[in-house]
Amino acid sequence: MLTEQDEEFIRYWQENRLRKKRVSKQLSVGLPFAVFMVLAIFITVFSDWYTRAVATLQLDGRLVLTLLVAIILIVIFIVVFSARHQWDMNEQHYKELLAKKDQV
Repeated sequence: MLTEQDEEFIRYWQENRLRKKRVSKQLSVGLPFAVFMVLAIFITVFSDWYTRAVATLQLDGRLVLTLLVAIILIVIFIVVFSARHQWDMNEQHYKELLAKKDQV
C-alpha cells in the first residue's frame, strides 16, 4: 500500500524524469554547493591562514592560472556529480515505488 506522498512522487517523476536529466536542470542542483566550495578555497588561500600559499602565489603568477583551472574543474565535477547522483536517487526511489505498487 502506497501513501499519498508516494503516489504524488510517482506522478511527479513520470512527468519530469526526462526533463530533470537535461544539463540546464542539472546546473541548478549542484551549482550552489560548487560555488560554496570555490569560495571556501579562495578564502582559505587568500586569508593569510597559510602564509606560504600566499607567498608562493605572489612569486609565480602561473600558479594563479593553475588555481583557476583547478577551481573550474572542481565546479564542473561537483555540479555533474551531484546532479547525476540526485537524479539516480530519485530514479531508484521511483522504481522501488513502482515495484511496491505492482506487488499489491
